[in-house]
Amino acid sequence: MAKFTTEEKIQIALRYLEGNESIEIIAGEVKVSPTILSGWVRLYEQHGIEAFIKPYTNYSTEYKLNVLNYMNETGTSSYNTAAIFNISSPGMIRNWRKGFEAGGGGVMP
Repeated sequence: MAKFTTEEKIQIALRYLEGNESIEIIAGEVKVSPTILSGWVRLYEQHGIEAFIKPYTNYSTEYKLNVLNYMNETGTSSYNTAAIFNISSPGMIRNWRKGFEAGGGGVMP
């Protein structure tokens, strides 16, 4: 998968939100998975342009636990949770869950 600039991600998300093309068609044309594109759209819908402008963030254990508790209580997917909490990667949340389950209480990394 190609690396996309912040501006490209925003333009691709807006292209879908204009409502004229499906996620699958756009994803195929720009060569990104529909799941990734769907995540960009959710991020944009929740947080606008700011969702794509991310300095490096170090999340506290308490914050990670709050995110995981939210997922458990609501049944929200890691993709939707990432959009709601403006976390750059749903995979990061899945890693937190694995770390928590493996460590029995500590959230890694």
